[in-house]
Amino acid sequence: MQKDFDGWNKEKKRIHTEEINRQYHAREIWWCSLGVNIGFEQDGTGEGHERPILILKGLSPNTCLAVSLTTSQKRHKMRIPIGTVEGKRAFVILSQMRVIDTKRLTNKLGFLSHSRFKTIRKAVRMWF
Repeated sequence: MQKDFDGWNKEKKRIHTEEINRQYHAREIWWCSLGVNIGFEQDGTGEGHERPILILKGLSPNTCLAVSLTTSQKRHKMRIPIGTVEGKRAFVILSQMRVIDTKRLTNKLGFLSHSRFKTIRKAVRMWF
């Protein structure tokens, strides 16, 4: 698959110059401009190179720890179901956990339930 690194670089420069850092909380699910990435790192899709993420923890007003979501039902020990997001069954991909700048957040989708979030946090502690 051919990746458009040059197109993403232009979009990344635009995002970087934005003045707004979004307010967020742990347990929130957001669309996030993750971009075009290397190898097996999770890419965003579409014009904005976005994909849904779950915010695991706030680190500062400008950064948070997040994990990518997928609708792929491929079984893997580091993929945990979280229910339905925008009408599709979703899973967190624990191996894709990363720190992101809140400028990447584009649209809040909602919250993960307390019980499911607790399950995800337990799994993160187990693996990392």
